[in-house]
Amino acid sequence: MAVTEDVQALGTELERSYPVYVRGRLKFRVGQIVYVAFSLDETVMGFAFPKEERADLVAGAPHKFQLPSASDMRFNWVHAALAALEPTEARELVVEAWRMVVPAKLSRAYDLAHPDGPG
Repeated sequence: MAVTEDVQALGTELERSYPVYVRGRLKFRVGQIVYVAFSLDETVMGFAFPKEERADLVAGAPHKFQLPSASDMRFNWVHAALAALEPTEARELVVEAWRMVVPAKLSRAYDLAHPDGPG
């Protein structure tokens, strides 16, 4: 079972990433772009994810993943139940979300520095 502490350090270590609290909710940003956000009770993690792939992700594991609210469907976003994720899986989702908002050269540099992934 993953918890916010499993990804908090990672979110601050990724290049250009920083944590913010908005109305009591922890979010991670690159510039002004939010790529990961937690619910107030920290049971749900929203994260950047390609729109064209999210239906398959949710259909493949509906106990883990949910689509965002109807008003947020225009964004590249998916929700995950933290209790259904393993810590390693949660960290991988954070890194993949981060990759969506940083230049490719930063993503490649991360891969070189972490050949085994975020573990």
